Amino acid sequence: MQKRRLGRTDLSIAPLVLGGNVFGWTADEETSFDLLDRFAEAGFNAVDTADAYSRWAPGNKGGESETIIGNWMKSRGNRDRIVVITKVGSDMGQGRRDLSAAYIEKAVDQSLKRLQTDVIDLYLSHWPDPATPYEETLGAYQRLLEKGKIRYPGCSNLDAGQLRAALDVASLRGLPRYEVLQPEYNLYDRSSLDGALLDLCKAQDLGVITYFSLAKGFLSGKYRSKADLGQSERGEDVAEYLNERGMRILSALDAAAGRHSARQAEVALAWIMARPGITAPIASATTPAQMDSLIRAASLELSADDMAALDRASA
Repeated sequence: MQKRRLGRTDLSIAPLVLGGNVFGWTADEETSFDLLDRFAEAGFNAVDTADAYSRWAPGNKGGESETIIGNWMKSRGNRDRIVVITKVGSDMGQGRRDLSAAYIEKAVDQSLKRLQTDVIDLYLSHWPDPATPYEETLGAYQRLLEKGKIRYPGCSNLDAGQLRAALDVASLRGLPRYEVLQPEYNLYDRSSLDGALLDLCKAQDLGVITYFSLAKGFLSGKYRSKADLGQSERGEDVAEYLNERGMRILSALDAAAGRHSARQAEVALAWIMARPGITAPIASATTPAQMDSLIRAASLELSADDMAALDRASA
């Protein structure tokens, strides 16, 4: 499978990243192992998780996803073939989002232990932390790089102004810069990335991997009315998309899916993969059928007419 380089890093990934947010939540360890096996056997190599996954689920405390991924890599002996992406800074019980140096340097050791590895390939600041200066956070990443605990730092959920400020501090202070951005982005939710933020990523050669790439499942096409929202645990999050624009996007997805004998979700992911400046979308699966669909998405080539129709529908 053709790999794509993540920005200026020496990490090369397949054009789709597997989302580990469901591991230990809607997918137990046995199911997660099966999904990860299918993903890797198909030639994909990047898995995204976070220390906070899946703290929100009843009975969980966070770290469940990292633990499952660590157990899987150990049992399969494939750590050297997997690009591990995880995140730090979410509230893990400390009462706030935290990118302080003291917190990062403690949290990374916990993630390394759960992942059963010596190094994290890509370590992302999960959220902005207005209480901590960029210089302090980037200084912490510099020490983790020097100790060999991470290969590259990145960030998630920064806007153009915040990313520009972080890059400026790195340049001014001689600190490692964020090399990858993880923004929310899909056919419906475009406004936070399109424009100034994506322009900045292109100009600075940052890798971009998008989350909520299927708009919380809406772009799978299975949610057409409020009556459909009970189909999954995340269904209630989809209600905001049930409007005229959402239906217009689904109609365009239906048409493209029909032309390619593909599923709507496959078209939605292929659209992101074909967008200039984006390295790969993140998507998760909880069943073998969903995983097979994600795998097919990576080989779906949309025409210029397909892309234009989807752009118009989602404008």
